[in-house]
Amino acid sequence: MNTFSDSLGVAFALIASGDTGLWAIVWRSLFVSACATAIAYALGLWLGAWLAAARFRGRGAVLTLLNTALAVPAVVVGLVVYLLLSRSGPLGFLGWLFSVPAMVLAQTVLVLPLVTALVRQVVEDAELGHGEQLRSLGAGTTVRSLLLAWDERYALLTIFITAFGRAVSEVGTVMIVGGNIDGFTRVMTTAIALETSKGDLPLALGLGVVLLAVVLLLNAAVSLLRRWREKADGLLPVGAPA
Repeated sequence: MNTFSDSLGVAFALIASGDTGLWAIVWRSLFVSACATAIAYALGLWLGAWLAAARFRGRGAVLTLLNTALAVPAVVVGLVVYLLLSRSGPLGFLGWLFSVPAMVLAQTVLVLPLVTALVRQVVEDAELGHGEQLRSLGAGTTVRSLLLAWDERYALLTIFITAFGRAVSEVGTVMIVGGNIDGFTRVMTTAIALETSKGDLPLALGLGVVLLAVVLLLNAAVSLLRRWREKADGLLPVGAPA
């Protein structure tokens, strides 16, 4: 292929023809990211909501560590998970290294701080508005955090979509623990990196187009959900487009 347009044309042809290799990579990417996001969301929802409502000594230090975890590079997360799952590591007995479960674990560790921090912020904002009323009714920390999380359920749903977008577009972590094995642990991001280095631009572009489409759909879903919520709450100005 000599031109970008030629490569892009072949890329769209691969997508439209249902190329087995391309779509197998796509579905594996979506499966790994969905599993990791679901696990991280379940854990982060509980932890973030509790942190928002709880007051204890050392809370500031915990929040500082949480915010620091947001800035940890993905390759560092991958390296830590790799060491944990290596033969001499504490989780080496699982035999997960260079497998799909290892990739799910690595993405879960990567996304968990993001989910926890965002949930904590959303629920803490709600705590400032309604926490005193709930405390006056006798609601403890756990009950208060659950009630506030339920009240902010639509905002928390957008966090799930955001976390999935972060997971599906990640490359460094899954490359380290998954090994980018063809037909086994190869996902969209790692395949794009490999095929580009090999000069197979049509396949790399095809995967890139699908990845962009997935991210675009996620952002559109977040936007539609936010506007629907604002409309339901009467926050949209009169005459604003739906």
